[in-house]
Amino acid sequence: MVSIPKVILNADLDEGLCFGCGMNNPIGLKLKFTRDGDTLRTEFTPDKTHQGWPGLLHGGILGCLLDEVMNNVAYATGNTCLTASISIRLRQPVKVEEPLVVTARIVRHRKKLIETEGKVYLKDGTVIAESTAKQFIAENETSKKDIVRESKRHV
Repeated sequence: MVSIPKVILNADLDEGLCFGCGMNNPIGLKLKFTRDGDTLRTEFTPDKTHQGWPGLLHGGILGCLLDEVMNNVAYATGNTCLTASISIRLRQPVKVEEPLVVTARIVRHRKKLIETEGKVYLKDGTVIAESTAKQFIAENETSKKDIVRESKRHV
């Protein structure tokens, strides 16, 4: 188990426009993260704009929640990361307006990859989705700058 070092969480690295955590994105999720031991967590209550089938949360939003918290737990190690792979298991449908708790932790930290796992819970503790991901580490300042430059090119 890898502990999360004390770093600045919720940093606006992209003018606050990240869909998951950007506070300046008018259609974003605006997630804020807190540390709980070796776990990073966020809370989110979806509304009707996040639905797929009527009244049910779209699975892609669940995927985004998991990707965001797992990437941010990797980022909390002081590394700039990109999701290299992600696997998600949806256990049950979720109603919109249902408050959710999303957590992530680091499973393994290797030289070029950080392996993470995430879970989405209902407030009563029921697990509704689970995920694992591999986060690719940008190894030097040049690759970090390339990530930022490339992301801005596509805006």
